[in-house]
Amino acid sequence: MAASSRSAREAKRRVQQMEAKRELRKEQDRRRKRDNVLAVGAGTAAVAVALVLQLTVFSSNPTEAEYAAAQAGLTSPSATPDATPSASPSNADNIPKPETAAGQTFTGELRLNSGTLGVELDGTKAPQAAAVFKSLADQNFYAGLNCHRLTTAETFGVLQCGSKAGDGSSDPGYTWGPLENTPPDNKYPAGTIAVARSGGNAYGNGTQFFIVYKDTVIPADAAGGYTVVGKVTSGLDVVANIAAAGLKPGDNATDGAPAEPVTIDSFSLK
Repeated sequence: MAASSRSAREAKRRVQQMEAKRELRKEQDRRRKRDNVLAVGAGTAAVAVALVLQLTVFSSNPTEAEYAAAQAGLTSPSATPDATPSASPSNADNIPKPETAAGQTFTGELRLNSGTLGVELDGTKAPQAAAVFKSLADQNFYAGLNCHRLTTAETFGVLQCGSKAGDGSSDPGYTWGPLENTPPDNKYPAGTIAVARSGGNAYGNGTQFFIVYKDTVIPADAAGGYTVVGKVTSGLDVVANIAAAGLKPGDNATDGAPAEPVTIDSFSLK
């Protein structure tokens, strides 16, 4: 009986451990979704609210009640900025100075494992952003990184790349601002290259960027819109083909990892 009792206790302990690990994985998944740094919008009010609640850069995921309200087309709660924002009135010393790009136009190539895009960055309209991405490209920072996120909603189509960890998380040691060249109408035409950032934080830009492969509407948050740093000059069909291949199965039908993994071979600018 004693041995049987010990076996029962051991079995119960193993079950508890399995349940704890399962909850830990769920929490890690929730954190990854929360840390994604690109807001998502859509054309109709109800769908836009639902997507913004579920997939936005805003710092927290919605409760079931909030999501249900959004699906019903009700007014959504205001976006909540990060509880501990990294925003500051000036950039740290490790951020390139906008003067290094001001007035210049940088052209080059973004080579993905599925094809090559010609790109152009505008140092006149977005000198700070252009300086950052020129510096990162010159350091070969992007080689080997992935494009972790794809959205395929009717009026929202972007491919997001450049997370150093590869999971959409940002690098707290490399954040900068301010916002530059943000669309006043929240419309991002196909071919736009823009900077992803943390929610409600004008100094929450980092190393991530997104490529718009079809005309897209992205609602501004409390900080504003998203810095448009440049455009795709050729090869946009490469991204469209990635989108056409769809998403990995997941909780959301229009937002997630690309079905076929996308990696950056190189990013060069001159």
